[in-house]
Amino acid sequence: MDIKDVTVPVTRELETFRKRYREALKSDNTLIDKVMRYILRQQGKQVRPLLVMLGAKVCGGVGDSSYRAAIMVELLHSATLVHDDVVDGAEMRRGLASINALWKNKIAVLIGDYMLSKGLLFSLDHNDYRSLHMVSDAVRRMSEGEILQIQKTRSLDITEEDYLQVISDKTASLLSTSCAMGGASATDDETRIAALKEYGEYLGLAFQIRDDLLDYTGDSRKTGKQLGIDIQDKKITLPLIYALRHSEPREQKRIRSILKSSRKRAMKSGEVMEFVRRSGGLEYARDVAEGFADRAAAALDVFDDSESRRALHLLIDFVMKRQN
Repeated sequence: MDIKDVTVPVTRELETFRKRYREALKSDNTLIDKVMRYILRQQGKQVRPLLVMLGAKVCGGVGDSSYRAAIMVELLHSATLVHDDVVDGAEMRRGLASINALWKNKIAVLIGDYMLSKGLLFSLDHNDYRSLHMVSDAVRRMSEGEILQIQKTRSLDITEEDYLQVISDKTASLLSTSCAMGGASATDDETRIAALKEYGEYLGLAFQIRDDLLDYTGDSRKTGKQLGIDIQDKKITLPLIYALRHSEPREQKRIRSILKSSRKRAMKSGEVMEFVRRSGGLEYARDVAEGFADRAAAALDVFDDSESRRALHLLIDFVMKRQN
């Protein structure tokens, strides 16, 4: 299955979005314009604009406000990726050198700020106050999720509840916001907008858990990252949380000792991965992801059957079966 199967109902709309997005990124400043053109080369699947378009279409149709919402969320998403690469010291982004690797951290941070402000001003220029409120709340949640993850990782006391809060804020918030903004651009029906918001939230939770599972089960040639890299980076995800919770105190102590030391994590990540597999952590995480996927599907029950509604269901299948 390919993401292109999901985009069929909004193929023309996405092409229009891409043209308008390229226009929105243009700048009279030669350095900014150069970096913006480079960022366009790094673009991925553009799932968030896709969700805006499908959300709008399932509620009636795509209009100018839908395109503006899609531009806003993609600007915000791209800005956070640029900032994330600075925080993580990442040198690559989707097979290309990261912005901070090419232009150093100061330029990268300022470019991220520029894109964020560009998105906010874009909404104000068109009086899209509801979209602005939705996006601002997503930014708040994403920041809180990142800070909570750092806080809990330092102390190694992250619970399943903490983990779900982190991925809800860091990942699901913008997917949920994209869906709701799409719906709000096409209808005033609050029930439908709320249903799309709920769909995006559960889709985002399922997506992130599946992504975390790929660190244990994925093909590094497809994912672009080596297995066990989350453990080496001291990123504690649901499979490991479950395994620690259901292990003997002695085994818990041994694994925590590995996690506390960067040298041990680099040398013994394979041991931790085997511990997780042996403890049933992978199966448990798959079940939790399936549960969220089912809830995302149930949220679509308020909509009549349509090509766009079927595409939103297909996106759930894509998320649950993805290998990279």
